[in-house]
Amino acid sequence: MTAKVLMVQGTGSSAGKSLLVTALCRILRQEGWRVAPFKAQNMALNAYIAREGGEIGRAQAVQAEAAGVEPSVDMNPVLLKPEADHRSQVVVLGRALRSATAREYYALRDELWPVITGALDRLRAAYDVVVIEGAGSPAEVNLRRQEMTNMAVARYARAPVLLVGDIDRGGVFAALVGTLELLQPEDRPLVRGLVINKFRGDMSILEDGLRFLETRTGLPVLGVVPYVRDLHIAEEDSVALDTPASTSSARAALDIDIAVVRLPRISNFDDFSPLEREGARVRYVESPSELGRPDLVVLPGTKTTMADLAHLRRSGLADAVVALARSGTYVLGICGGFQMLGREVRDPGHVESEQERADGMGLLPVVTTFAGEKVTRRARGRVASPLGLLADAEGAAFHGYEIHMGRTEASGPAPFVVTERGGESCDEPDGAADASGQVIGTYIHGLFESAALRHAVLRRLAALRHAEYAPSSDSREADYDRLADVVRGSLDMAAVRRIAGLAARSGGGG
Repeated sequence: MTAKVLMVQGTGSSAGKSLLVTALCRILRQEGWRVAPFKAQNMALNAYIAREGGEIGRAQAVQAEAAGVEPSVDMNPVLLKPEADHRSQVVVLGRALRSATAREYYALRDELWPVITGALDRLRAAYDVVVIEGAGSPAEVNLRRQEMTNMAVARYARAPVLLVGDIDRGGVFAALVGTLELLQPEDRPLVRGLVINKFRGDMSILEDGLRFLETRTGLPVLGVVPYVRDLHIAEEDSVALDTPASTSSARAALDIDIAVVRLPRISNFDDFSPLEREGARVRYVESPSELGRPDLVVLPGTKTTMADLAHLRRSGLADAVVALARSGTYVLGICGGFQMLGREVRDPGHVESEQERADGMGLLPVVTTFAGEKVTRRARGRVASPLGLLADAEGAAFHGYEIHMGRTEASGPAPFVVTERGGESCDEPDGAADASGQVIGTYIHGLFESAALRHAVLRRLAALRHAEYAPSSDSREADYDRLADVVRGSLDMAAVRRIAGLAARSGGGG
């Protein structure tokens, strides 16, 4: 049976499409449907490793988790990972295809369109419902002929579209009406309802505007979704860090201060959401003056290690982090951040940049050499060297994933041992530490999703301040349920189901 489809498009980037799709996936799962997310093309540095061992956008992995299904490369067949110099790495069905400019990328449309439609067809054959997310705006008239993620997908799938506008940024009425006005005549009937997102305040002041929208467009306003605070659900890309709530956890209850260096091309920043969920204060800093004296400094992943390392030197952050480490502050580097903490980064084949080598920050006894082959795989393992930051974590198991291009040679004992990579058993060291365990690096993303390791690290950091730490009962599953409750209570779900061609099921509400 071919699945029903429902598509969410936005009046622009960051309208809240990803979270709305996440909520709909959760709601439909709760109603008993087998549901899957889909986004034809995603541009993001927040990536995840799907079951096939390939990369997809982190947002689609989150949506799959909310739907209770395993993430697959079919859910995001084309992923663009921005690089330096106005280029992006083009990832197709989880594997890096090439680096391309925008013009070069759009020239690939004839090659990529069958990949996109094939992935969607496979999902529709396997599930009851596919909730499709658009990208950016469907009204980009300069990209109309080349686009393959908004109305092109809606036409192919004959998908009814919900058009979402972000009221928090202002101009939502003009954005919704203007988007509809700029659609092609044949695409306009595909839009079946409007949604206003991220509303704060008194609903009664919107009533005149809602009536105007329905009169002017002839479409129903299916609901007004409030701004949902304190959701530790991965966002699509680092623009989410620009909101005030992202500079520190609004639910911070622990006297623990964690400073994450916001690199220009930061990737997988959701690695730290589990720490926020526990109540730690997680700050994203861009200058030495913002750094202060935290309990833990984190250098996160990056798509361009060489360029971001140069940025750290220019900004003074490299010297500031080194000074903190030498004065006793814990420092953790993940993936690209791990590479930066070493003695040297080499790129003899110009895999990442025109630069053949760069001095690292010298805090770890490692040398990294970039290679053309990209490593993308899931991993499991345990803490092998309980030193410093990991002193309370001996033997703690972890699961996560690797996404990197490069080989790192380390001297001394590794802090972690990997026991499974890509579904195959192994016994291999990962990462590096200095002699005291004050500075630690690893290639594993998602370490803090593992409760035993996360609790041990937070317990260690709390002890520095002579504070008590009790693990939180909050979970991502609870966040998905809370998001679903808010959206279900805000949207006319009976109308949404009718638009999608779905019959009501018992217990579904709305």
